[in-house]
Amino acid sequence: MTLRLAFMGTPDFAVPTLAELLGQGHEIAAVYTQPPRPKGRGLGLEPSAVQKFAEASKLEVRVPASLKSAEEQAAFANLELDAAVVVAYGLILPKAILAAPRLGCFNLHGSLLPRWRGAAPIQRAVMAGDTETGVMAMRMDEGLDTGPVLMAERVVVGRKTYGQLQDELSGLGANLMGRAIGALERSTIEARPQSDGGVTYAKKIDKAETRIDWTKASRELDCLVRGLSPAPGAWFELRGERIKILLAEPVPDQGRPGEVLSGLTIATGEGALRLLTVQRAGRGPTDADAFLRGFALASGDFVS
Repeated sequence: MTLRLAFMGTPDFAVPTLAELLGQGHEIAAVYTQPPRPKGRGLGLEPSAVQKFAEASKLEVRVPASLKSAEEQAAFANLELDAAVVVAYGLILPKAILAAPRLGCFNLHGSLLPRWRGAAPIQRAVMAGDTETGVMAMRMDEGLDTGPVLMAERVVVGRKTYGQLQDELSGLGANLMGRAIGALERSTIEARPQSDGGVTYAKKIDKAETRIDWTKASRELDCLVRGLSPAPGAWFELRGERIKILLAEPVPDQGRPGEVLSGLTIATGEGALRLLTVQRAGRGPTDADAFLRGFALASGDFVS
């Protein structure tokens, strides 16, 4: 037996889950994704990663700007779904949408709930220095990531960047949601309420957070760099130019915050940060040696 599903997702992170559900033979009645967005210098409209995959797979694609209207809610209800699977969709699901599928709506969330409910759970876990994180398949309710959990998988964060961790969780999550939907189909799974303790919120990344504050400890800045790499990228200013840091490591050197100690090792409020991969505006990523060949720095110089 297969289920009749709607899939609701937008970025690359969501594509493996859609592929997994298709591979299991479930019927995808419709794919919902965010409308195409302007991209590039010409500001041409770029479909989402999910839309591109869905169209290549000959699936019906719907791109409503909102699900609040009675017309959109009726169109969704008319699909006569067994369930809806949601992965990084980007729109709030109104009560009428949540109630329409026979079994409910199920979300793949990139954290170990109730820690990091909200929009940027993977980035916040890295930025906070969490030692582990994971993915959870949960039944959605009207709260912000408050629904009961069906299945979970844990991973070690280590020194992974946001990009590396996101790729790992995307694949792991696809397998997890596939197993959860399969168990749901067989009625062999029971959703468990989330704990009332340990709740934290993963708010969207604010531009003001991305600038390096050299008075902070090097270990904190290392977490910031990894949590924002590859995008939007932590950055500092050097001679009026914005430089992104894509990879760095804390080292025990000492100096005044923002002081260049040697090469691309820069003193912080506690310890120092050795920059390994950086990116100048309008250019590609480069290692420290290549950067210094085109941008001479001397010990005792300062960055801001």
